[in-house]
Amino acid sequence: MLTLSIVKADTGGYVGHSAVHPDMVAEAQRAVDRAIQNGLLIDAQVVTCGDDLSLIMTHRYGRDSHLVHGFAWETFRATTRVAQDLGLYGAGQDLLSDAFSGNLRGLGPGYAEIEFEERPSEPVLCFLADKTEPGAWNLPLYKIFADPFNTPGLVIDAKMHAGFVFEVYDLYEDKRIEFDCPADLYDMLMFIGSPARYVIHSVRSKALSEAAAVTSTQRLSLIAGKYVGKDDPVMVVRCQSGLPSIGEALEPFAFPHTVAGSMRGSHHAPLMPVRLEDATPNRFDGPPRVVGLGFQIKDGKLIGPRDMFADPAFDRARAQANEVMDYLRRHGPFEPHRLPLDELEYTTMPELEKRLADRWSPLPAPAAEQVPAGEAASSVSGLRR
Repeated sequence: MLTLSIVKADTGGYVGHSAVHPDMVAEAQRAVDRAIQNGLLIDAQVVTCGDDLSLIMTHRYGRDSHLVHGFAWETFRATTRVAQDLGLYGAGQDLLSDAFSGNLRGLGPGYAEIEFEERPSEPVLCFLADKTEPGAWNLPLYKIFADPFNTPGLVIDAKMHAGFVFEVYDLYEDKRIEFDCPADLYDMLMFIGSPARYVIHSVRSKALSEAAAVTSTQRLSLIAGKYVGKDDPVMVVRCQSGLPSIGEALEPFAFPHTVAGSMRGSHHAPLMPVRLEDATPNRFDGPPRVVGLGFQIKDGKLIGPRDMFADPAFDRARAQANEVMDYLRRHGPFEPHRLPLDELEYTTMPELEKRLADRWSPLPAPAAEQVPAGEAASSVSGLRR
Protein backbone atom coordinates (compact mmCIF):
# COMPACT_ATOMS: atom_id res chain seq x y z
CA MET A 1 0.00 0.00 0.00
CA LEU A 2 1.15 3.50 -0.82
CA THR A 3 0.51 6.37 1.57
CA LEU A 4 0.21 9.95 0.38
CA SER A 5 0.59 12.41 3.26
CA ILE A 6 0.21 16.17 3.28
CA VAL A 7 1.44 17.76 6.49
CA LYS A 8 1.27 21.53 6.89
CA ALA A 9 2.11 24.15 9.48
CA ASP A 10 2.49 27.87 9.86
CA THR A 11 5.94 28.31 11.36
CA GLY A 12 6.43 31.97 10.47
CA GLY A 13 4.92 34.53 8.11
CA TYR A 14 6.67 36.77 5.57
CA VAL A 15 5.51 39.57 5.73
CA GLY A 16 2.93 39.33 8.51
CA HIS A 17 0.65 36.39 7.66
CA SER A 18 0.91 36.62 3.89
CA ALA A 19 3.64 34.25 2.68
CA VAL A 20 6.52 31.88 3.55
CA HIS A 21 10.10 33.14 3.29
CA PRO A 22 12.23 31.40 0.62
CA ASP A 23 14.85 30.46 3.25
CA MET A 24 12.23 28.42 5.11
CA VAL A 25 11.26 26.62 1.92
CA ALA A 26 14.95 25.88 1.23
CA GLU A 27 15.40 24.50 4.77
CA ALA A 28 12.40 22.20 4.33
CA GLN A 29 13.61 21.11 0.90
CA ARG A 30 17.00 20.09 2.31
CA ALA A 31 15.24 17.99 4.95
CA VAL A 32 13.03 16.37 2.32
CA ASP A 33 16.00 15.55 0.10
CA ARG A 34 17.75 13.83 3.01
CA ALA A 35 14.60 11.84 3.84
CA ILE A 36 14.38 10.58 0.26
CA GLN A 37 18.07 9.67 0.19
CA ASN A 38 17.86 7.69 3.43
CA GLY A 39 14.77 5.80 2.27
CA LEU A 40 12.21 7.22 4.68
CA LEU A 41 10.24 8.82 1.84
CA ILE A 42 9.74 7.62 -1.71
CA ASP A 43 9.20 11.14 -2.94
CA ALA A 44 8.20 14.53 -1.57
CA GLN A 45 7.69 18.16 -2.51
CA VAL A 46 7.62 21.36 -0.49
CA VAL A 47 4.80 23.73 -1.38
CA THR A 48 3.40 26.90 0.17
CA CYS A 49 -0.02 28.51 0.31
CA GLY A 50 -0.15 31.83 2.12
CA ASP A 51 1.93 31.59 5.29
CA ASP A 52 1.64 27.79 5.46
CA LEU A 53 4.36 25.38 4.46
CA SER A 54 3.20 21.95 3.25
CA LEU A 55 5.13 18.72 2.85
CA ILE A 56 3.55 16.48 0.20
CA MET A 57 5.08 13.03 0.74
CA THR A 58 4.74 9.45 -0.48
CA HIS A 59 5.89 6.49 1.62
CA ARG A 60 4.90 2.98 2.73
CA TYR A 61 4.60 3.46 6.49
CA GLY A 62 0.83 4.01 6.60
CA ARG A 63 -1.15 6.72 8.31
CA ASP A 64 -0.07 8.22 11.63
CA SER A 65 3.44 6.81 11.22
CA HIS A 66 5.69 8.00 14.04
CA LEU A 67 8.60 8.02 11.57
CA VAL A 68 6.91 10.23 8.99
CA HIS A 69 5.18 12.45 11.53
CA GLY A 70 8.40 12.75 13.50
CA PHE A 71 10.24 13.80 10.36
CA ALA A 72 7.60 16.48 9.61
CA TRP A 73 7.77 17.71 13.21
CA GLU A 74 11.55 18.11 13.13
CA THR A 75 11.32 19.81 9.73
CA PHE A 76 8.85 22.35 11.10
CA ARG A 77 11.06 22.94 14.12
CA ALA A 78 13.94 23.65 11.74
CA THR A 79 11.87 26.11 9.68
CA THR A 80 10.78 27.76 12.94
CA ARG A 81 14.43 28.41 13.81
CA VAL A 82 14.91 30.02 10.39
CA ALA A 83 11.84 32.18 11.00
CA GLN A 84 13.17 33.23 14.40
CA ASP A 85 16.55 34.14 12.92
CA LEU A 86 14.79 36.32 10.33
CA GLY A 87 12.43 37.88 12.88
CA LEU A 88 9.38 36.62 10.98
CA TYR A 89 5.90 37.00 12.40
CA GLY A 90 4.33 34.15 14.40
CA ALA A 91 7.43 31.96 14.29
CA GLY A 92 6.41 28.44 15.29
CA GLN A 93 2.81 29.43 15.98
CA ASP A 94 1.35 26.06 14.88
CA LEU A 95 3.73 24.06 17.09
CA LEU A 96 1.69 23.91 20.28
CA SER A 97 4.11 21.72 22.23
CA ASP A 98 7.85 21.32 22.72
CA ALA A 99 7.67 17.53 22.73
CA PHE A 100 6.77 15.08 19.96
CA SER A 101 4.52 12.30 21.26
CA GLY A 102 4.55 9.66 18.53
CA ASN A 103 2.32 11.39 15.99
CA LEU A 104 1.10 14.89 15.22
CA ARG A 105 -2.36 14.50 16.68
CA GLY A 106 -3.08 17.40 19.00
CA LEU A 107 0.29 19.09 18.40
CA GLY A 108 -0.87 21.78 15.97
CA PRO A 109 0.22 20.88 12.42
CA GLY A 110 -2.58 19.79 10.12
CA TYR A 111 -2.39 16.65 8.03
CA ALA A 112 -4.36 14.58 5.54
CA GLU A 113 -3.23 11.03 4.72
CA ILE A 114 -4.67 8.52 2.27
CA GLU A 115 -3.67 4.88 1.66
CA PHE A 116 -4.30 3.07 -1.62
CA GLU A 117 -3.01 0.50 -4.06
CA GLU A 118 -1.53 2.45 -6.93
CA ARG A 119 -3.45 2.05 -10.19
CA PRO A 120 -1.78 1.88 -13.62
CA SER A 121 -2.61 5.57 -13.91
CA GLU A 122 -3.03 7.42 -10.60
CA PRO A 123 -4.09 11.08 -11.01
CA VAL A 124 -4.37 12.92 -7.68
CA LEU A 125 -5.32 16.47 -6.75
CA CYS A 126 -3.83 18.11 -3.66
CA PHE A 127 -5.72 21.16 -2.44
CA LEU A 128 -4.12 23.61 -0.02
CA ALA A 129 -6.05 26.48 1.56
CA ASP A 130 -5.04 29.48 3.62
CA LYS A 131 -7.01 31.78 5.95
CA THR A 132 -9.92 29.41 6.48
CA GLU A 133 -11.01 26.31 8.44
CA PRO A 134 -11.50 22.57 7.70
CA GLY A 135 -15.22 23.00 7.03
CA ALA A 136 -14.31 24.93 3.89
CA TRP A 137 -14.07 21.55 2.10
CA ASN A 138 -17.65 20.50 2.94
CA LEU A 139 -19.38 22.16 0.00
CA PRO A 140 -16.78 21.16 -2.64
CA LEU A 141 -16.76 17.54 -1.43
CA TYR A 142 -20.54 17.38 -1.48
CA LYS A 143 -20.55 18.68 -5.04
CA ILE A 144 -17.73 16.39 -6.21
CA PHE A 145 -19.09 13.16 -4.77
CA ALA A 146 -22.85 13.68 -4.34
CA ASP A 147 -24.18 16.34 -6.73
CA PRO A 148 -25.01 15.08 -10.26
CA PHE A 149 -25.35 18.68 -11.47
CA ASN A 150 -21.62 19.04 -10.76
CA THR A 151 -20.52 15.45 -11.41
CA PRO A 152 -22.35 13.76 -14.29
CA GLY A 153 -20.34 10.61 -13.60
CA LEU A 154 -22.73 9.94 -10.72
CA VAL A 155 -25.39 9.34 -13.38
CA ILE A 156 -23.52 7.89 -16.35
CA ASP A 157 -20.50 6.08 -14.87
CA ALA A 158 -21.52 2.60 -13.67
CA LYS A 159 -18.78 2.51 -11.01
CA MET A 160 -19.83 5.87 -9.57
CA HIS A 161 -23.58 5.33 -9.82
CA ALA A 162 -23.62 3.30 -6.59
CA GLY A 163 -22.50 6.42 -4.70
CA PHE A 164 -20.04 7.18 -1.94
CA VAL A 165 -19.75 6.93 1.83
CA PHE A 166 -18.93 10.17 3.65
CA GLU A 167 -17.23 10.08 7.06
CA VAL A 168 -18.17 13.20 9.04
CA TYR A 169 -16.53 14.39 12.27
CA ASP A 170 -18.20 16.34 15.05
CA LEU A 171 -15.25 18.50 16.13
CA TYR A 172 -16.92 19.70 19.33
CA GLU A 173 -17.91 16.27 20.68
CA ASP A 174 -15.05 14.19 19.17
CA LYS A 175 -17.51 11.85 17.43
CA ARG A 176 -17.80 10.48 13.90
CA ILE A 177 -20.61 9.18 11.70
CA GLU A 178 -20.84 7.69 8.22
CA PHE A 179 -23.46 8.72 5.67
CA ASP A 180 -24.25 6.32 2.82
CA CYS A 181 -25.07 8.54 -0.15
CA PRO A 182 -27.30 9.06 -2.00
CA ALA A 183 -29.62 7.29 0.51
CA ASP A 184 -28.49 9.45 3.46
CA LEU A 185 -27.93 12.61 1.47
CA TYR A 186 -30.57 14.80 3.10
CA ASP A 187 -29.54 13.68 6.58
CA MET A 188 -25.90 14.48 5.82
CA LEU A 189 -26.70 17.95 4.50
CA MET A 190 -28.34 18.86 7.81
CA PHE A 191 -24.95 18.42 9.49
CA ILE A 192 -22.34 19.46 6.93
CA GLY A 193 -24.23 22.68 6.31
CA SER A 194 -22.76 23.77 9.67
CA PRO A 195 -19.07 23.55 8.73
CA ALA A 196 -17.72 25.15 11.91
CA ARG A 197 -18.66 22.00 13.82
CA TYR A 198 -19.28 19.17 11.35
CA VAL A 199 -16.59 18.47 8.75
CA ILE A 200 -16.16 15.80 6.10
CA HIS A 201 -13.03 13.86 6.99
CA SER A 202 -13.01 11.28 4.19
CA VAL A 203 -14.97 9.87 1.26
CA ARG A 204 -14.99 6.22 0.15
CA SER A 205 -16.19 4.67 -3.12
CA LYS A 206 -18.83 1.99 -2.54
CA ALA A 207 -18.25 0.26 -5.88
CA LEU A 208 -14.47 0.21 -5.59
CA SER A 209 -14.25 -0.05 -1.78
CA GLU A 210 -11.40 2.44 -1.97
CA ALA A 211 -10.55 5.76 -0.36
CA ALA A 212 -11.44 8.59 -2.71
CA ALA A 213 -10.70 11.72 -0.65
CA VAL A 214 -9.38 12.78 2.72
CA THR A 215 -9.05 16.12 4.52
CA SER A 216 -7.28 17.63 7.48
CA THR A 217 -9.72 18.25 10.33
CA GLN A 218 -7.51 19.75 13.04
CA ARG A 219 -8.99 22.88 14.70
CA LEU A 220 -6.17 24.85 16.33
CA SER A 221 -8.47 26.83 18.62
CA LEU A 222 -10.08 23.67 19.97
CA ILE A 223 -6.64 22.17 20.63
CA ALA A 224 -5.07 25.26 22.19
CA GLY A 225 -8.14 26.62 23.97
CA LYS A 226 -7.54 30.04 22.42
CA TYR A 227 -7.21 31.63 19.01
CA VAL A 228 -3.73 30.93 17.65
CA GLY A 229 -4.37 31.25 13.93
CA LYS A 230 -6.76 29.75 11.39
CA ASP A 231 -6.47 26.07 10.54
CA ASP A 232 -5.63 26.40 6.83
CA PRO A 233 -6.78 22.91 5.77
CA VAL A 234 -5.46 20.55 3.11
CA MET A 235 -7.24 17.89 1.07
CA VAL A 236 -6.43 14.99 -1.28
CA VAL A 237 -8.84 13.83 -4.01
CA ARG A 238 -8.11 10.79 -6.19
CA CYS A 239 -9.56 10.99 -9.69
CA GLN A 240 -10.61 9.01 -12.80
CA SER A 241 -11.34 5.29 -13.37
CA GLY A 242 -14.49 4.98 -11.27
CA LEU A 243 -13.77 8.17 -9.32
CA PRO A 244 -14.64 11.76 -10.32
CA SER A 245 -12.72 13.15 -13.26
CA ILE A 246 -10.21 15.95 -12.85
CA GLY A 247 -12.73 18.38 -14.32
CA GLU A 248 -15.48 17.23 -11.96
CA ALA A 249 -13.19 17.62 -8.94
CA LEU A 250 -12.18 21.15 -9.94
CA GLU A 251 -15.61 22.40 -10.96
CA PRO A 252 -16.90 23.31 -7.44
CA PHE A 253 -14.16 25.91 -7.13
CA ALA A 254 -15.59 27.85 -10.09
CA PHE A 255 -17.97 29.16 -7.41
CA PRO A 256 -16.09 31.12 -4.70
CA HIS A 257 -18.29 29.98 -1.82
CA THR A 258 -18.29 31.77 1.51
CA VAL A 259 -16.08 30.37 4.26
CA ALA A 260 -15.00 31.38 7.75
CA GLY A 261 -11.57 32.92 8.12
CA SER A 262 -9.91 36.02 6.66
CA MET A 263 -8.84 38.71 9.18
CA ARG A 264 -8.04 37.18 12.61
CA GLY A 265 -10.00 34.11 11.53
CA SER A 266 -13.17 35.90 12.57
CA HIS A 267 -14.92 36.85 9.33
CA HIS A 268 -16.82 35.35 6.44
CA ALA A 269 -15.20 35.78 3.04
CA PRO A 270 -15.17 34.06 -0.38
CA LEU A 271 -12.73 31.22 -1.08
CA MET A 272 -10.71 32.33 -4.11
CA PRO A 273 -9.10 29.69 -6.38
CA VAL A 274 -5.69 31.00 -7.42
CA ARG A 275 -2.43 30.17 -9.15
CA LEU A 276 0.41 29.21 -6.85
CA GLU A 277 2.08 32.57 -7.42
CA ASP A 278 -1.09 34.35 -6.25
CA ALA A 279 -1.55 32.36 -3.04
CA THR A 280 -0.56 35.33 -0.88
CA PRO A 281 -3.66 36.76 0.85
CA ASN A 282 -2.88 40.39 1.60
CA ARG A 283 -6.20 42.24 1.56
CA PHE A 284 -7.76 42.01 5.04
CA ASP A 285 -5.86 38.71 5.37
CA GLY A 286 -7.84 37.48 2.42
CA PRO A 287 -9.77 36.65 0.53
CA PRO A 288 -9.02 33.09 1.70
CA ARG A 289 -7.08 31.22 -0.99
CA VAL A 290 -7.10 27.70 -2.38
CA VAL A 291 -4.55 26.19 -4.75
CA GLY A 292 -5.00 22.92 -6.62
CA LEU A 293 -1.93 20.86 -7.50
CA GLY A 294 -2.26 17.95 -9.89
CA PHE A 295 0.07 14.94 -9.76
CA GLN A 296 0.40 11.68 -11.62
CA ILE A 297 1.80 9.10 -9.21
CA LYS A 298 3.94 6.33 -10.66
CA ASP A 299 5.78 3.84 -8.42
CA GLY A 300 5.28 6.30 -5.59
CA LYS A 301 6.92 9.16 -7.51
CA LEU A 302 5.14 12.51 -7.67
CA ILE A 303 5.07 13.54 -11.32
CA GLY A 304 4.17 17.22 -11.27
CA PRO A 305 2.73 19.37 -10.00
CA ARG A 306 0.48 21.00 -12.52
CA ASP A 307 -0.97 24.25 -11.23
CA MET A 308 -4.63 23.41 -11.91
CA PHE A 309 -6.09 26.85 -11.16
CA ALA A 310 -3.62 28.56 -13.52
CA ASP A 311 -6.45 28.41 -16.02
CA PRO A 312 -8.29 31.47 -17.37
CA ALA A 313 -11.54 29.54 -16.93
CA PHE A 314 -11.27 30.40 -13.20
CA ASP A 315 -10.81 34.13 -13.85
CA ARG A 316 -14.53 34.75 -13.38
CA ALA A 317 -14.45 32.99 -10.01
CA ARG A 318 -11.59 35.24 -8.97
CA ALA A 319 -13.44 38.35 -10.15
CA GLN A 320 -16.60 37.26 -8.33
CA ALA A 321 -14.60 36.63 -5.15
CA ASN A 322 -13.33 40.22 -5.29
CA GLU A 323 -16.88 41.54 -5.72
CA VAL A 324 -18.15 39.48 -2.80
CA MET A 325 -15.22 40.67 -0.69
CA ASP A 326 -16.15 44.28 -1.46
CA TYR A 327 -19.74 43.65 -0.39
CA LEU A 328 -18.86 41.86 2.84
CA ARG A 329 -16.18 44.35 3.87
CA ARG A 330 -18.74 47.14 3.89
CA HIS A 331 -20.43 45.43 6.85
CA GLY A 332 -17.35 46.13 8.99
CA PRO A 333 -17.73 44.52 12.45
CA PHE A 334 -21.35 43.51 11.80
CA GLU A 335 -22.60 40.04 10.91
CA PRO A 336 -22.72 38.40 8.43
CA HIS A 337 -19.18 39.60 7.67
CA ARG A 338 -18.06 38.99 11.23
CA LEU A 339 -18.63 35.47 12.51
CA PRO A 340 -21.50 34.92 15.00
CA LEU A 341 -20.60 35.19 18.66
CA ASP A 342 -20.62 31.44 19.31
CA GLU A 343 -17.73 31.13 16.84
CA LEU A 344 -15.73 33.91 18.51
CA GLU A 345 -15.31 32.11 21.84
CA TYR A 346 -11.54 31.89 21.38
CA THR A 347 -11.02 35.59 20.56
CA THR A 348 -11.38 38.59 22.89
CA MET A 349 -15.06 37.80 23.47
CA PRO A 350 -14.69 35.74 26.71
CA GLU A 351 -12.53 38.42 28.35
CA LEU A 352 -14.91 41.12 27.20
CA GLU A 353 -17.89 39.26 28.67
CA LYS A 354 -16.05 38.83 31.98
CA ARG A 355 -15.02 42.50 32.15
CA LEU A 356 -18.53 43.79 31.44
CA ALA A 357 -20.44 41.26 33.53
CA ASP A 358 -21.13 43.69 36.41
CA ARG A 359 -22.43 46.37 34.06
CA TRP A 360 -25.38 44.29 32.88
CA SER A 361 -28.66 44.64 34.76
CA PRO A 362 -32.10 43.04 34.43
CA LEU A 363 -34.60 44.64 32.09
CA PRO A 364 -37.11 46.85 33.96
CA ALA A 365 -40.47 45.25 34.75
CA PRO A 366 -43.39 46.53 32.63
CA ALA A 367 -44.93 49.62 34.23
CA ALA A 368 -48.60 49.29 35.33
CA GLU A 369 -50.96 51.22 33.06
CA GLN A 370 -51.97 54.47 34.76
CA VAL A 371 -55.76 55.21 34.53
CA PRO A 372 -58.01 57.38 36.72
CA ALA A 373 -59.56 55.56 39.73
CA GLY A 374 -63.14 55.94 38.53
CA GLU A 375 -62.37 54.56 35.09
CA ALA A 376 -60.49 51.64 36.66
CA ALA A 377 -63.51 50.70 38.82
CA SER A 378 -65.80 50.97 35.83
CA SER A 379 -63.52 48.72 33.78
CA VAL A 380 -63.47 46.06 36.52
CA SER A 381 -67.25 46.04 36.88
CA GLY A 382 -67.58 45.81 33.09
CA LEU A 383 -65.33 42.74 33.05
CA ARG A 384 -67.45 41.10 35.75
CA ARG A 385 -70.59 41.56 33.69
